[in-house]
Amino acid sequence: MIIHQSFADFVLFLYVHMAQVDGEYHALEEELILRKARKLYPNEETAKSKLLQATQLHKSMDPAIIPGVIRETFKQHGEVKFSQKYKIYTDMYEIINADGRIDASETAAIDELKQIIEMAAGRE
Repeated sequence: MIIHQSFADFVLFLYVHMAQVDGEYHALEEELILRKARKLYPNEETAKSKLLQATQLHKSMDPAIIPGVIRETFKQHGEVKFSQKYKIYTDMYEIINADGRIDASETAAIDELKQIIEMAAGRE
């Protein structure tokens, strides 16, 4: 199932997913994601609106299907260079560190994302 046609929207969803994978959405994580959203969407109001949409979408989804959605959407965006995908990975690592601790669920999620990126890189 693919839910994002825009790569920027997908990236923002990944950021929200990483922040919420431990069951919490810490204020420092949200603040960091908003700063990153401003790079994806230069207009301040658009960045805030897109972040709210991504957060609501993430909360509405069954957590069990999210990894499949991420895999399928990465496949859809095969034109995106590996360096961009790797930047997303490093951004995610920064997000899970934003609250000062890394939970086991965050470690598992970032490891899974790394595998997905490497899988996608094998096709390039």
